[in-house]
This record gives sequence, structure tokens and C-alpha cells, in this order.
Amino acid sequence: MTSTDKPENRDSPDGAPVMLALHQTALGGPEVLRLTELPRPAPGPGEILVAVHAAGLNPTDFKHRASRVFLPPPPFTLGWDVSGTVAATGFGVTLVRPGDEVFGMLPYPYGAGSHAEFVTGPARAFVAKPAGIDHVQAAALPLAALTAWQALVETAGVRAGQRVLIHAAAGGVGHLAVQIAKERGAHVTGTASAAKHDFLRELGADSCIDYHSGDFTGGGERFDVVLDAVGGETTLRSVEVLRPGGLLVSLLPVAGDTLAAAERARVRAVVLLVEHDQAGMRAVAELVDRGRLRAHVCATFPLAEGARAHAAGETGRTTGKIVIIVR
Repeated sequence: MTSTDKPENRDSPDGAPVMLALHQTALGGPEVLRLTELPRPAPGPGEILVAVHAAGLNPTDFKHRASRVFLPPPPFTLGWDVSGTVAATGFGVTLVRPGDEVFGMLPYPYGAGSHAEFVTGPARAFVAKPAGIDHVQAAALPLAALTAWQALVETAGVRAGQRVLIHAAAGGVGHLAVQIAKERGAHVTGTASAAKHDFLRELGADSCIDYHSGDFTGGGERFDVVLDAVGGETTLRSVEVLRPGGLLVSLLPVAGDTLAAAERARVRAVVLLVEHDQAGMRAVAELVDRGRLRAHVCATFPLAEGARAHAAGETGRTTGKIVIIVR
């Protein structure tokens, strides 16, 4: 049976329900990922069981596969993005019913497991999938869109007329952040390779900087907010382009020299770790419904070819998101 066959009636020899999952028992490269038959989970109190139709792939998946970062040692199944159909509800769940189409982000980082035919998660980590997009589009959104929303709206409070610099603006988080910042009325500058500048302008970016040949610190422009998904020297240099009172939101750890430089420049530097959040997911869904937010899916892979998906993502040359198709 392939990973796209209907699995509802598949049981183990002892009659227990099973499923296929992109599983690993060791850390390493994409080759450690194996399509494995595992027990099908059951929803606990306050949880739902989702029959996964599609699941997004994010850089954090690559990092956890290779070095587990926050997770305990393997075995484990990765994946935080999910779009699918409610298969069952646990005790006390009132907002969804079996058969409802939902999408959301499993609790990060310890709730991974969406790269499988079924996954359980808190009912309130999910919202109704927008009717105007399919499961592939929906699966590309949750982690990256919530990250951008929590960084720009909830942390930075971006408002009309502010100037926002987004590093890696054509990436998974970046291309959604461009759209969210524009929706808030900001003037948006994005860094990306020159080949991706037309893509960023289509998303609404007002200005683009080629990080290969351009220096984002050399133009004299000052920003109210910088969103950094690159890290390292880029984070430190981003302090230089902030106006006094400005805010640097990093998605990676910030070194002590950056914090010291921020204090001297009278700006703030914070690190954001995305959290599952139903209110944030509702905001994302509303933007999608209004045609103000869309995910760019650059490639899809079936669950059985999850290792190829990881290898493609790790090239660092993708635009937007990669999605794993389960059904």
C-alpha cells in the first residue's frame, strides 16, 4: 500500500490500527528518514485526530533531523505544519467535528509528528481551512505564517508608515512576512538574490537588495523593524540600520556582541520562538480569505519521498515552501 492510499481500515496483525509515517531512529542526513508503519495515535482529552492531507516542510525540520535541537533523542517523526480532515475528537472538544477540514501548527517544538498519515494535537491549535485554497496551500502556511505574524504584528506592532527590513525575504517565513507587513501599511524592503526580486515585487515589496552584491547597511536607510531569519553577521549588522527605538526580531539566537551593540544604538534585539496559537491562525486564515496572503509552494513530494524533500530544502535555493503530500 502506498502513502497516498486510504489507510482508514489498515490494522496490524493483532488488530490495532496503524499508519505510515516519515520516521527516523537516528540523527543524520536525509537518508535516515524511512517510511515506517507505526501505531495510529488516538486523541486524548482536548485533542483531535487529523487525517493528514498535506504537511509543510520547514528549515527547523532539517535541523531537528540532523541534531534534534529541542527534541529528545530519536526515534521520532518530524513535521509541525498540517492540513487535513478531523478523523476523531477527544473528550471535551466542542469546536470541530469529524469530517471538518482544518489546518494548524502542532505545538512547537515538542508536538512534532505531522509527516505521517495521522497526527494528534490540541483542538485549539487548529482552525477551519479556508475554502478558497487546497490542502497543499494550507499546509504551507501555519509555522511560517504564525512566525511572521507573531514577529511583525504581536511583537513589533508594525503599523502604517513604518519601514520594515526583511532578510531572506523570498524564503518560507520571509515571503509571508512581506505580505503581512504590506497588509499593515508598512514600507517593505527585502533582501534576496537578484533572481528573486521580481517575485518579491509581485508580493508587494517596495525595495529589494541583492545580498550577493549589495550591502543593506550602505544605503543610509533606517528602519523601524528588522526581521532576521539569517543570523550570524547579518544579525549584528542589522543593528546598524535601525532607527533609535527600533526593534530587531531574530528567529535565531542572538550573540552577546549583538545585544551590546543594540544597547549602544538604543534599539532592542529579541529572539522569537513561534508558538501554536488559535487566534494567530484565525488571523492568518482571515488574510487568506481576503486574498491578502498566499503561500508560494515551489515543490511537492509524496510522503514516501520525504528524504528527497529534505534534500531539496537543504540546498537553500528554494523560494517559498516545500510541501509533503500525504493524501
